[in-house]
Amino acid sequence: MPVILNGVSIRGLEVFEARAETGSVGEVAKRLGMSAPAVSQQLKNLTAAVGAPLIDQGRRPMVLTPAGRQFLHHVEVALGALRHGQRDLVAPDLSQVSSLRMGVIEDFENEVTPLLATRLAETMQHCEFRLHTGASHVLLNQVAGGELDIAICAAGRSTPAGAVAHPLLEDPYILAVPHGTDMGGGIKALDHLRLLRRDQAQVMGQQIEEVLTRQGLTPPNWFELDSNQSISALVAGGTGWTITTPLSLLRAGRFRDAIDAHPLPFQGFSRRIVLYSGPDWAGEVPGQIAGLARDLIETHFTRPGLAQMPWLEGSFRSLDPA
Repeated sequence: MPVILNGVSIRGLEVFEARAETGSVGEVAKRLGMSAPAVSQQLKNLTAAVGAPLIDQGRRPMVLTPAGRQFLHHVEVALGALRHGQRDLVAPDLSQVSSLRMGVIEDFENEVTPLLATRLAETMQHCEFRLHTGASHVLLNQVAGGELDIAICAAGRSTPAGAVAHPLLEDPYILAVPHGTDMGGGIKALDHLRLLRRDQAQVMGQQIEEVLTRQGLTPPNWFELDSNQSISALVAGGTGWTITTPLSLLRAGRFRDAIDAHPLPFQGFSRRIVLYSGPDWAGEVPGQIAGLARDLIETHFTRPGLAQMPWLEGSFRSLDPA
């Protein structure tokens, strides 16, 4: 069996992965809580241990060499395996839970929800488990009405009476425009396109309208949709632009490559994804489930999102437990 090369450390691999995602020593230092010289030394040690240049130092912004791109794939696999192993060691014991009614926002139905349900099923062997998927405003009403014990959704204007909010994700609002749109003129550059609005019953729709009103923006109401994929398709097709979030944009699937993302041209704002637990769930279980969800969101959304949109560093982020 081959021996790991002397000089290759887990920290060095984490630094290399983060550098590939952010393209900046300063951003790596901020993310990993290190000094910039320490980051540079880790990269230097790793390059020496591997015996091949991993980063093209002559290019700005930073790009990986062909060897670096190949090595990055193996690094991501290795670190992913280590992170999964660590999670398994600290997996919560929910074997005493006899009944759980849980709702999860539609944003997570393809990646996070199936994996979360699988993890819960592994430890809740004797639980009557019911899982619902829906829009945030629907889940909020179900928690408030006692129809759900736990819900993972966007935070509303207020916490349902008696419920506790466990923070999961800060999901900032951004612009989504057809690929290649010249944004040199700011928001005015979009005057030839239609604003694609969110359904006003949705938490996102309400938050976006409040901000548009504060900015004095009153574009005509031509399109109002409750489907993220329909909005993505229309933006990709050049019909209009929208205000969305990284989480929603990452769900655009086959339309993603035809959509450009930009920061808002005015003061930023965001929605928060939280886990609400009802009044009868005051123990450790909601926090344990929130930890599982937070970890899955980090793996399937936060890290890939920052790799695609590094300018979101610090704003598109997991939230520490309250």
